Amino acid sequence: MIDVQEAKRRVMANVCLLPSEILPLGNALGRSTGEDINAPFDHPLFHCSAMDGYAFSMEDDVQEWEVVGELAAGDAFAGRLVRGQCVRIFTGAMMPEGADTVVMQERALRNGDRMTHSDTRLQRGGNVRLKGEQLRAGDVTLAKGTFLDAPAIGLLASVGIHELRVIGTPTVALLISGNEFTGSDIPAPGKIFGSNGIMLQAALRQAGIVSVIIHVKDDPDALITAWKHAAKDHGLIISTGGVSVGDHDMIRPSLEAAGGEVILHGVMQKPGKPMLFGKIGGKPVFGLPGNPRAVMVLFWEYVLPFLRALQGASEVGPRTEYLPVEQAFNIKGDRTEFRAALVANGKVALLADEGSHMLRSLIEANAIACIPAAVRELKAGDLIEVHYIR
Repeated sequence: MIDVQEAKRRVMANVCLLPSEILPLGNALGRSTGEDINAPFDHPLFHCSAMDGYAFSMEDDVQEWEVVGELAAGDAFAGRLVRGQCVRIFTGAMMPEGADTVVMQERALRNGDRMTHSDTRLQRGGNVRLKGEQLRAGDVTLAKGTFLDAPAIGLLASVGIHELRVIGTPTVALLISGNEFTGSDIPAPGKIFGSNGIMLQAALRQAGIVSVIIHVKDDPDALITAWKHAAKDHGLIISTGGVSVGDHDMIRPSLEAAGGEVILHGVMQKPGKPMLFGKIGGKPVFGLPGNPRAVMVLFWEYVLPFLRALQGASEVGPRTEYLPVEQAFNIKGDRTEFRAALVANGKVALLADEGSHMLRSLIEANAIACIPAAVRELKAGDLIEVHYIR
């Protein structure tokens, strides 16, 4: 059995970057940029008002201005303002030639076509967004490998990007094995409601990845067939359940019988000790335990970083900090532990040490605390490694 660091090293050593493709910007959520994206235009495109008010040229000896027009966002002023002139202007409107300052409307006093203001702190250039102050044409807007979330897509749209090259994303097969799951609203004795498939599908959807759930009974022939079909039709396979070494745990033998290889099986960690990683038909395979808490923790710690690396992300995660722990605690056993944690005000509170079948504390948590196998005791205030999940 190997330790967590070696397990992560072996997993990430098998990353093979997916091919790139050109997509419309609106379809690129959850992808990573396949090249540096340069701005085709300045942003802002022109000098514009940062608020509703009046635009004019600031002169030390001018205290009153003639209002000669009005500009809404999208309008352009015909001509040029001269000394002592101003225009009523609204947020985002293009500054007229001859104007360099905007006074907010709350500080302006309008009397017919004359305007004065009471803003004694206003300086030349105040309340004006300058052309190109965020980006100049030709600047790298997003570097290669940037994960495309909503703000990143918004930034690209603001400089006129309509399509871009992104790294591909795999479709994922979720192989949910077991005879214990009910097929009805009211479970028969000994049956349970399944949660792993829909939970993983939701987690993958949140990451912008499409997945398909395949339910398989604990039957060797059915599992062998499922492995072969999943490897043929999908880019990555995640199984849950049947990955330990009991009489009814058939994931490893069926994977190997289907022509797959096992790269690691068993990690000195809690939860998720029986985790398996391998390949079939060149497609990566994660064999996760059946307990939902272990499934979710291993998804965050291993599967999601691997998927991000496949997609060419420059930062694959998890985002990590070392922060002081609020309470003293002792850890039993000799495995690395992943514990639900809540980070607030720069400190880490460890949440209830629930069993690997329980999910409640993961709902409250915003991070996973990673406690190395060599650390069995921490005092309040000692630094602890946290991996953010939200």
